[in-house]
Amino acid sequence: QVDLAESGGGLVQAGGSLRLPCTASGASPRSYALGWFRQAPGKKREFVAGVSWSGDIEYSESVKGRFTISRDNDQNTVDLQMNDLKPDDTGVYYCVGDLSWSTLRKRPDYWGQGTQVTVSS
Repeated sequence: QVDLAESGGGLVQAGGSLRLPCTASGASPRSYALGWFRQAPGKKREFVAGVSWSGDIEYSESVKGRFTISRDNDQNTVDLQMNDLKPDDTGVYYCVGDLSWSTLRKRPDYWGQGTQVTVSS
């Protein structure tokens, strides 16, 4: 069991940057793969980025080269640094966790409450 709390959303102009922090808490937060999904209006939730407990990282093709995910196992946090934001990045961003690295990227078991990111043109 892991609880996830994310923040950092807001309104930013295209080309700008935002950082989304997430804190994991519970019995064994270090055991979980952590990452981010997002959902745009009228669209299904999609995988954005993830990191395993040991540091393996994967990004969706749409954000590769612009977003950076990082993990601090001492603080039980995971951050998503988003650079060169585009209007298509607009959506609700969810911090997610799962005991399985593979499942995290498809159907994670644990979700944060979400934080709204809006990118204006």
